[in-house]
Amino acid sequence: MPEGHTIHRLAKDHRPLLVGKHVRVSSPQGRFAAGAALLDDHVVTRIEPYGKHLWYRFDGGQLLHIHLGLYGKFVGGALPAPEPRGALRLRIVTDDNWLDLRGPTHCDLVTPAERRAVLARLGPDPLRPTADPNEAWQRITRTKTPIGQLLMDQSVLAGVGNVYRAEILYRAGLSPFRPGRDVDRNAWDAMWLDLVAHMKSGVRTGRIVTTDRADRDRQRGTATREDSHYVYRRDGLPCRRCGTEIRTEVMAARNLFWCPTCQPA
Repeated sequence: MPEGHTIHRLAKDHRPLLVGKHVRVSSPQGRFAAGAALLDDHVVTRIEPYGKHLWYRFDGGQLLHIHLGLYGKFVGGALPAPEPRGALRLRIVTDDNWLDLRGPTHCDLVTPAERRAVLARLGPDPLRPTADPNEAWQRITRTKTPIGQLLMDQSVLAGVGNVYRAEILYRAGLSPFRPGRDVDRNAWDAMWLDLVAHMKSGVRTGRIVTTDRADRDRQRGTATREDSHYVYRRDGLPCRRCGTEIRTEVMAARNLFWCPTCQPA
């Protein structure tokens, strides 16, 4: 599932393509045909990301909500657009460009009240300037639930997924099994700042790279795919810092990765 940096990057990329422009909207697949008809020939006025959610505002007051889920994906390019094929949920066309959306969990018109209800269920988004880390801390410190599970809970933090969970905990030297109420406040504050910095980097580059240059196999140039992470999908391999075998098990329905030496229980 795309993590929060991907959603913010999509918003950043779509704004110059769509905002302020009349758009032609269709649903070749047909599943969003009624909604597409209401958006067709309107102007996109604003695009807002929050966590793993995207909202597109239109001049007629319409509000399009998109959540990519596990399989959703945008593709696009300069006109002419290719012939629609397969399960194409949404196509947006301007005078110059086209965007196609396939496989989203949500692609719906919603009311402002429905949007507020979604936001009310979410924790702070580290990529938003007004995000308050204390809001997440208050939820973390009230429970015995492991911190590795809490970081995946969108009501605690919005936009954090499996990669950031594993990598930020490793960088903090924090066991993913430590109860939330036992996480030190100073450790949480440092982890929040680290998370903000790495998610912002993800927006800029379109990649999640969490390793320090000194810990990579190749210490010059851009980090390779193999050098990008400390523990994520490195189970069975030696820790980059201590040599201990990286371990994995399922937590919060996703594979968790950690180093038992660098992240002591």
